[in-house]
Amino acid sequence: MTPTTSPDRFAAVLERLTEKSVTDHYNPYTHFDWPDSLPEEAYWMSPSLLSIHGTEFESELSESQKMALSKWESINFYSMNVHGIRELLTEVIDRIHTRGFEGPSEFFHHFIGEENEHMWFFAEFCLRYGGKLYSTLRLKGESEQDTDIANLLVFSRILLFEELVDHFNTTMANDELLHETIREINRVHHRDESRHIAFGRELVSMLYARARPAMSDEQLAEIESYLKGYVAVILNSFCSSVVYRDAGLDGIKGLRSRVLAHPGRRAAAKLAVRKPMSFFVKQGIFTDDTIPGL
Repeated sequence: MTPTTSPDRFAAVLERLTEKSVTDHYNPYTHFDWPDSLPEEAYWMSPSLLSIHGTEFESELSESQKMALSKWESINFYSMNVHGIRELLTEVIDRIHTRGFEGPSEFFHHFIGEENEHMWFFAEFCLRYGGKLYSTLRLKGESEQDTDIANLLVFSRILLFEELVDHFNTTMANDELLHETIREINRVHHRDESRHIAFGRELVSMLYARARPAMSDEQLAEIESYLKGYVAVILNSFCSSVVYRDAGLDGIKGLRSRVLAHPGRRAAAKLAVRKPMSFFVKQGIFTDDTIPGL
């Protein structure tokens, strides 16, 4: 726990965020205007978020090719959200009203409800406008037997995922190039996630303070390596050979490997996670903000 964190502070944050969840509540099943189709000759994802941003392909591809890529990379992004939310819900449900989580359990109820609704509207978008959900890479779960360390890893993963997604949400919510339906989905998700991120930072800080006294330096190094590996897997999932094929770019030899290796793409990827990486360094969970392969 950082010097500014205390049980009273945590309780006050929980109360404020729980009240905010109630006042901000909306019905996602009636909120969104789902047009029959979205224009193909338009961007579905902000150009700065495309996997090719910062690489030579950004200038070599035609506008139509980049628009096609934006469609399928947006479907991939929302698919990643569906799969990521499903996994985090499982972890949170497994801990609600259990020892050590008495305080946050009321907020967990709101969190679970909101994340379930997010999973629904992301899946709805994918199925309506892409006709499918992409599968996703999964990082092997931690094998730690220590409950405090396992809890720290779980909620650290959740926080890292949410903060990365929020970078995309805020960019697309404010991008006038995008269709209003796309902007609204990202706008609504950002509004909810801002509460989840605020909660997640407090909880991770608390869980780290709880676990650190019994943790060896070697264990802390393993935690850092594991979580950074998790971040790398997510970032690399934005570069997909299947997505490139669906966008009609499979004729470009070695596209994925060339994009992954490009310094421009690496800079964009690091920018997407700069906030959570800074937080984890400040907490002492990470020694620096480097990411494997980036």
